[in-house]
Order: sequence, then structure tokens, then C-alpha cells
Amino acid sequence: MKLKCIIIDDEPIARKILQEFIEEIDFLELAGQAENPLKAISLLQDNTIDIIFLDINMPKINGIEFLKNSKLNANIIMTTAYTEHAVEAYGLDVLDYLVKPIAFERFLKACNKAKEAERPTKITPQINDHFFIKCDTQIEKIFFNDLIYAEAMLNYVMLYTNSKKMMVYITIKSLEEQLPAEVFIKVHKSFIVNINKVDSIEGNILNIGSEKITISQNLREKVIKEIVKDKMIKR
Repeated sequence: MKLKCIIIDDEPIARKILQEFIEEIDFLELAGQAENPLKAISLLQDNTIDIIFLDINMPKINGIEFLKNSKLNANIIMTTAYTEHAVEAYGLDVLDYLVKPIAFERFLKACNKAKEAERPTKITPQINDHFFIKCDTQIEKIFFNDLIYAEAMLNYVMLYTNSKKMMVYITIKSLEEQLPAEVFIKVHKSFIVNINKVDSIEGNILNIGSEKITISQNLREKVIKEIVKDKMIKR
């Protein structure tokens, strides 16, 4: 995919040099030229521009004032004979500042920066597969897949995992609110179970390994619906 760019410069020779440079770079496409920012407005309206090569000293309005008074989504690369505006330009978030006469190698470096700026950032998905909980003097890490069920004991809850059990100072209600609802379900006022760990259902009893957990009568329909969902093979 090519990056569309425009040149805004009042000097014909400068525009010609930039045009030749652009034609040498395979990921750039020149969408237009203008001798001052006012004449560039139509180019900016009619095209999706990725890069603006912008001179500073121009008639009507200079490049710095243009930047200050415009909302531009494109990357700005200044192309000017004057070094003294660099600090102010970078303060306006320009991508690069090229001083004339511009060497092709320096021009290419600036364009590569624009190419990198346009490349979508790869976002690493955050895997939410565990939680931490305080148990005695330790903070324990528990994977959701390891937690089989939780049992209320007054203001404490006993957590049963694949490898151990632990008593934590928390209410069953608070725990329920913080566990992912698509994995854990309250089946009784005293029990929360991992629906992926249920082996079978017999009446009001959930069989999880060797454990048998009672389902409250008023929760039975909801519990069975959540556990079975659309996985029941029909006749």
C-alpha cells in the first residue's frame, strides 16, 4: 500500500526535486503539489493524504502558521532552508525536519519514519486466565481453570483447586461478583462451581469428580441451562 503525499512549497525547483525523490521511492505516491498552504486545501479535502512535505517561508501563510491553525491527520515533514524553526516545528509534532539542500538519503530516512508511523501497532491480547487472592500471609495466584469450586463458611470461603484447598477471608457474594460469569456459577447460597468441571447432573446433585454438590431448587433451571447451554444432543 502506497502512502499518498503532497508537496507544499513556493519554489518550483524545490518541488521538482521533491517530486523526483518521491518517484524513486516505491511506497510513495504523489497526489499533488501546491505553491502555498491555501492552494493545498483542495488537495487535502479531496484525498486521504498520509504525508505532507511542507516548506516554511511561503507567501500568504507560512508553514508554521499553517500547522498552528489546521487540524491535519497526515504526517508532516518540514522541508526548509532555515534551521532556526526546528524547535518550534517539533513542538507542533512534525515527523521530521529536513534542511535544504536535501540529500536523497536523508529524505529516504524521513519517509521510512513515516512508513513506520503508518504501520499498525501489533497489540498483544491480554490473556485473563488467573486471579490473585490473599490467603493467610501470602498472595496466591489461582488459574481459573484450576479452581473447581468454592464453598462459603460464614465470612470465609474455602477454595478447592486441582492441587489444594485454601481458606480466604472473603464472602461468597463478593467472590461471585469478581469471577468470570461465563465460567463460574452460583448453584447454592454456599457454593460456586466451575461449570467446565461438572461431570454429570443427577436431579439436584452436581457430580464433580468425587464431590457431590447440591443445587438449590430455585436455581436448578438456571444452573442446568448454563452448564448444558447448547451442547445437549437431542433425539
